[in-house]
Order: sequence, then C-alpha cells, then structure tokens
Amino acid sequence: MPPAVLKVLTSLGMNEPFPIQAATLPNSLAGRDVLGRGRTGSGKTLAFGLALLVRTSGQRAQSRRPLALILVPTRELAQQVTDALTPYAQALKLRLATVVGGMSIGRQAQALRNGAEVVVATPGRLRDLIERGECRLDQVGVTVLDEADQMADMGFMPQITHLLDQVRPGGQRMLFSATLDRNVDLLVRRYLNDPVVHSVDPSAGAVTTMEHHVLHVQGADKQATTVEIAARDGQVIMFLDTKHAVDRLTEQLLNSGVRAAALHGGKSQPQRTRTLAQFKSGHVTALVATNVAARGIHVDNLDLVVNVDPPSDHKDYLHRGGRTARAGESGSVVTLVLPNQRRDMTRLMADAGIVPQTSEVRSGEAELRRITGAQAPSGVPVTITAPVAGRRSGRNGRRFR
Repeated sequence: MPPAVLKVLTSLGMNEPFPIQAATLPNSLAGRDVLGRGRTGSGKTLAFGLALLVRTSGQRAQSRRPLALILVPTRELAQQVTDALTPYAQALKLRLATVVGGMSIGRQAQALRNGAEVVVATPGRLRDLIERGECRLDQVGVTVLDEADQMADMGFMPQITHLLDQVRPGGQRMLFSATLDRNVDLLVRRYLNDPVVHSVDPSAGAVTTMEHHVLHVQGADKQATTVEIAARDGQVIMFLDTKHAVDRLTEQLLNSGVRAAALHGGKSQPQRTRTLAQFKSGHVTALVATNVAARGIHVDNLDLVVNVDPPSDHKDYLHRGGRTARAGESGSVVTLVLPNQRRDMTRLMADAGIVPQTSEVRSGEAELRRITGAQAPSGVPVTITAPVAGRRSGRNGRRFR
C-alpha cells in the first residue's frame, strides 16, 4: 500500500486486515481478476476498494470518462461504499462521484463533466447518464461488481451486461458475491479472465458470532410481542414484507412510545438518508424496513435483527441477518413465526445451513425478555423531529400481519 493509504488506515485504527482483505489484496493490487465470495460485513468494501483506488492513483480522468467503476444494487450500499472509500480517495487525490436514482441527475452529470476518476453507481441511473451522453465507459480500467447476486435477483442482469460490454477490454474485473448461483456464474464466465477465487466464510454465510432464534407466536399476540421487542433498551432493525406493513407498524410503535422510523423504496432518497442518519446516531432506536434496506445498512454495535415477517428465501434471511454481527461483533437474528409458517421456516433454515434455537413465546413473558430484551413500552406517544412519512397510513382498515 502507498504510504498515503497506510497513513489513513492507521489513523482510523485499522492495523490488521480482515481475512478477505488479506486474501484478495495481493492479487487485486497486482491487477488480477478476482472472484470473492464472502458474507456481508466481512470487509469486502476495502478489499476491492483499496485495490481499485491504488491502481487508479496517479491518473486524471477526462470530462465524462471515468477510469474506475463500482456497481452496486442499492442507493444505500452506494452511499456506504462512497463513505468508506472517500478518505482513501482524498489521500490519493482521486475524485469520487456517486451515481444513484432518487437524487438530482443534473448534479451527478455535473460531477462527471468535472472529471471523476472513480464512479460508484447503481445500474439504472448509470445507464440513464450514458444515454444522455453524460458518461462514457471506454476508459474504465478497473470494474467492481459488489453484491452481484443481489443485482441479479433485482433484475439488473441485462443492464449489467450492457454496461460491462462498454468498459475497456482487457481491464481488471472484480466480482464479489455472497452466493455464486446461475446468474452470477454467467457473469464470471463471460467477463472475468482467469480469476483468482477467494472464499471467506462458508457460502451460506452463517457466522459463529450470530445467534439465530425462531420464536413461535400466535397471531393474536404477534403485534404485542413485536412492540415489546421494539421497546427494548438498545437498537433493533425490524423487517416486514410490504411498504404498507412497515408504515403501519412504525405508526403503532410511535404511538406506543418507541422511537421508530420507516425505511422502504417508497421514501425519497433524502428521507432514506436522513432516517439512516437518525438511526446511526441513536435518535431512532427501532428501524422498520422492507428488504430494499437489507443491503447497505451498516450500524456499529447493532446486536438484534428481527424478521417480523419471515423472509421468502434463505438468501434474504442471510442478508437481513447480515446487518448484525458485522466485522466480528456478536448479534442475534430473531424470526417471528406463526403456526402456518413453521414448515416453510424449517425448510428455509435448512437451506441456509442454520440450526436455530426455537422457543414458544408470549408477550410479557420472561423467555421473550431473555432472548430479545423485550419490555413493556412507555405508552406515551413520541414524534421523531424530522417528518415521518408513515404517519398518514394505517387508516384504510387493513390489518397488521
């Protein structure tokens, strides 16, 4: 590593690389294509980011023609990658541009016109800017696909191949993914040249520092159980299936005295950014979210994730759970399961390679308190100072699932 990068690393208290960084950096710095398989929270961002920055340093981008590209599935992850790499980019005098939907396309176009060596982008917005003539990829020498399996699952495959076909032939490609199923395998075969393969942690991604609990609840008691868990001392992320259910639960929690906020695809990007900032600062203690938020949220010392609605497949389970027990910390993932969901949950856990601890719980019981820290809420309604978009919902009579 160049001295400028080492200086930033040590100033941020990073003296030892994580396993995936130690495994991939010698090859990625040498320009090899890399296929990295590692669970979320294992240190991938710096694994690919430092190599990309170091290999791009010393060059200047022309207007609208970046030299390095990082593709990610969600706006939140784009922002997280940008935040993580900014100090190192500044040390190497490289300009970073973040190109995502939901933000001003004019401002992003201006950043590209001014010349940005490194672009962190979601596929849809990058394609829009290329079609407007604001960006060309023919000078991109280093390309990273982060969370490739999620991009494939979200239907970005045609856009990704369209973008990869435009980057400089013979450049370096790095692909990171928690799983290597059919779609990802297609990308690997088509775009990576003799890649070095590094697998850190089993592909399922279950971690020893993470406890998994399946809590069997009755339908009539599920809401009270959920509210008590949210009222715990300490922070929690709660996942539900739909935007409506997220808004509805957020309103119920606020009315019960829990400092809650909603995060889902129906929110504007400034709202989502503000909500995440409030959660990270502790101003909000319960973040209620849909799957869109399962990637790209990193909160230090978060020790509990709750699946209020069980996820539909094991990959979603692992990525939701990956918000806790990051970078070697410990944490618990709790899934609330109704009687008619038990069989599906058993199958999902088997697919994920996880043997959970299973308990029957009811609201107000010691067992629920022991596992989750649940407690009775204050019952005094609270208002989060920034506007909470979920306040209007919950009046159309649909019941909480």
